[in-house]
Amino acid sequence: MNDKILHGQQLHAQVTYNSTAMNLSFVFQDDDDNYTSLYYQPVNLREYLPEWVVFGFSATTGQLVEAHTIFSWEFNSSLQILDDVNGTTNVTPVDTPTRGKKSKSRVKGAILGLSSLVLIILVAGFGWYGYKLKRNRNDRSGEEEEDAPGIDEGFEQSRGPKEYSYNVLAVATNNFANTRLLGEGGFGGVYEGHLADTNSHVAIKKITPESKRGVKEYAAEVKTIRHLRHKNLVELIGWSHERNKFLLVYEYMSNGSLDSHLFKDKMPLPWEKRYNIAQGITLGLKYLREDLKQCVVHRDIKSSNILLDAQFEAKLGDFGLARIVDHAKGSQTTLLTGTMGYLAPECIYIGKASKESDVYSFGVVLLEIACGRRAIEPRASQGQIQLVEWVWELYGIGKLFNAVDLKLGENFNGRQMEHLMIVGLWCAHPDPKERPPISKVITFLNFDASPPILPPNLPILTYIVPPSSMLEPLHVSSSSFRRSEPQSTHSY
Repeated sequence: MNDKILHGQQLHAQVTYNSTAMNLSFVFQDDDDNYTSLYYQPVNLREYLPEWVVFGFSATTGQLVEAHTIFSWEFNSSLQILDDVNGTTNVTPVDTPTRGKKSKSRVKGAILGLSSLVLIILVAGFGWYGYKLKRNRNDRSGEEEEDAPGIDEGFEQSRGPKEYSYNVLAVATNNFANTRLLGEGGFGGVYEGHLADTNSHVAIKKITPESKRGVKEYAAEVKTIRHLRHKNLVELIGWSHERNKFLLVYEYMSNGSLDSHLFKDKMPLPWEKRYNIAQGITLGLKYLREDLKQCVVHRDIKSSNILLDAQFEAKLGDFGLARIVDHAKGSQTTLLTGTMGYLAPECIYIGKASKESDVYSFGVVLLEIACGRRAIEPRASQGQIQLVEWVWELYGIGKLFNAVDLKLGENFNGRQMEHLMIVGLWCAHPDPKERPPISKVITFLNFDASPPILPPNLPILTYIVPPSSMLEPLHVSSSSFRRSEPQSTHSY
């Protein structure tokens, strides 16, 4: 039934307990009458539950974030309890406390407790369904406040990126042959290509037309970055949407994504290249933040979206979630989207992304560069699962270098390493007001300023949770640490 849940299909769960026969059964069923059942006997719930149990709704998702929904539920009982006042036997409603014989009360308590089991199963069964339902509903209704209008509007006014015909791009990729496939993402594949008119090597992203979110990001990317030009941003060369085929053409980045070098079985990046990559990303972010008339909020900064050219120069890519906002509104901008592990803590509570949340994501990437491990490692030992928490703890006890990537050995500059890790923690400060502007990060990495003194313990902040209606349109990916999902080596 797992595939049914993951594809957003509704499931029904039924739990039955017979206190006389002491058997417990579970049935999961879909709308096509397919079902999975479990049966346990003997099970005496009196051994596990107290006499009286208060039940309600509860769920846990570990490191993931999900929106849980229960569409309906009911509880039935055939329990009969002796009424002490009238001396009669009645079927007593389960929500009315009644003083019966102790043995009967325990049975009733067991049944009440069992109902909580029903609710937990329902929550687990419908968790992914509710999440996907809300996301699809948002896609259809266009509730996101900054959604672009018609897909062609503004494309022709683009300076720089040009429109290509589908045939030209098909020829450039040998009809999108598998041998040209560089990697795959959530909305399609990226192919290596060669444009005859410019005699240039390019990467072409082919977006799955059935993906409404992918098509929306296609339009957003063209309209957002068509005027952006910086040596540390992946250049968008062209676009095409003929025949309901959505294609984006980028400059070719021969060394793939940063995460493939940090976390996969490749030759470890030497320290000089790592520090240069960190400085390059910083310059690209400064351009987006401070050098334009309006601020660009990327909303999905992560190591897999940082690409490396033939000289290992870093360039920030994948602007499908980016939004252009006024500088004055950069701190209260767009609806939440992003990847778990890189999301700033306040985003989870207020449901908004901002330029400060981009700085947090950037800080996590800096720590990944220094430590050579992912933002979230579910298999790590207790206290080391969350990268920011682990490094901050080591900083507080004066053992910061214990977090250095073991693959580096002792082949790194100690002063640079310390500065990089401290600035990473500074950017990943839980309080968005305490995170530095990117211009200060540059002076810090260039040793033009003294390192800040951070609290020895990771600060814990309290956030005011907004109304639930503000939290509905969440688009959160967890592909950065879910091993079951394919990882792309090129993410444009």
